[in-house]
Amino acid sequence: MHVTSVERDDARLVVSVESAPTPVGCLECGVVAHAHGRVTVELVDLPCFERPVRLRWVKRRWACPEPACPAVTFVEQDQTVARPRSLLTVRACWWAIEQVRREHASIAGVARRLGCSWKTVWRSIKPLLEALDADPARFDGVATLGVDEHVWHHVSPRRRGPKELTGMVDLTRHPDPSNPEKMVVKARLLDLVPGRSGTVYRNWLIERGEDFRAGVQVATLDPFHGYKNAIDDQLDEAASVLDAFHVVKLGGQALDEVRRRVQQTIHGHRGRKGDPLYGIRNILRLGLEHLSEKQRARITAAFAADERHDEVDIAWQAIHQLRSAYTAKDLAAGKTIALKVLDSFPSCPIPEIARLGRTLSKWRTEFLAYFDTARSSNGGTEAINGLIELHRRIARGFRNRHNYRLRMLLVGGGLIP
Repeated sequence: MHVTSVERDDARLVVSVESAPTPVGCLECGVVAHAHGRVTVELVDLPCFERPVRLRWVKRRWACPEPACPAVTFVEQDQTVARPRSLLTVRACWWAIEQVRREHASIAGVARRLGCSWKTVWRSIKPLLEALDADPARFDGVATLGVDEHVWHHVSPRRRGPKELTGMVDLTRHPDPSNPEKMVVKARLLDLVPGRSGTVYRNWLIERGEDFRAGVQVATLDPFHGYKNAIDDQLDEAASVLDAFHVVKLGGQALDEVRRRVQQTIHGHRGRKGDPLYGIRNILRLGLEHLSEKQRARITAAFAADERHDEVDIAWQAIHQLRSAYTAKDLAAGKTIALKVLDSFPSCPIPEIARLGRTLSKWRTEFLAYFDTARSSNGGTEAINGLIELHRRIARGFRNRHNYRLRMLLVGGGLIP
């Protein structure tokens, strides 16, 4: 393409271009066509000098000299400049996609920089995203698969369908470019499907095909039996791993329940200012390595204030024993602690800790698999959920689930490797 003129004003930059004159064959019959005038098409291009840019493409119109040819006249096309009927140039489309993916821009923000409307931008990039979504190659090489759910809207299900979606995330480890000996997780959102159940997850795994399922070696999940049943049914060769974060979260909830029960038994009401246990409710959740000397002293004083606080003291020690299994530097040592937890918690006289022990016993294989799979976890899945929440706030919500899915696959790295 040759630039023939450039016009500049306070609002935008207009660049006129045309192609070099070359012989062109008819698209239907191949006979060399004759020139038949010009037609000007205006396209939205990349912003430049902090101004929107318009590309005026003076296209050549051709006429076929063959009387029997159905193509009487046709206009030149160049897929590298713009796709047919698109209002944005190809490079403007990919620039907009990268702005949304890398810079967390909204479609409205991209439209302002391009000097066009929201619909113009979205209708131009949507076919590109759909083409990337339809490429089966994006599911290749998945060795570790994570699953989680999130709420995508809070209105009546009659208006927008199921409130919850199930998200599948690629958690496969790859060599770190800066240190090839180190393996890192580059989480990629693979799909979002409506509903939250084992059936939803199972059907998605079936759709992926046998080759995909055979390649999955580790499957991480939250303590939800629906997902576990789907993994057992379709990924029988994969190791199921219970997410460490949710195990520690269950421990924290059990500790809170013990503290509140003891508080209610002693005082007959919920915690109030000046109550020893209520005063340490937040620092009880901190890891031992994060406690300052002053905080340790406050915890010790609160436990010593009443002998009936011993239950909370014992529960606090039990939960930190559970947490130490995950913080142990050596996986063998961590697994030894985890086995002690499984043996001791179910028989604990504190009912909340005993209930936690029974829960972990039901998930024994998945709980211990963390130490046999080099600390596999669902952390990357939670990170993807964080990106989803960020972009939902940026867009101030979504009404169309198909558009929502495409946007989240883009920002979650599922469309562009």
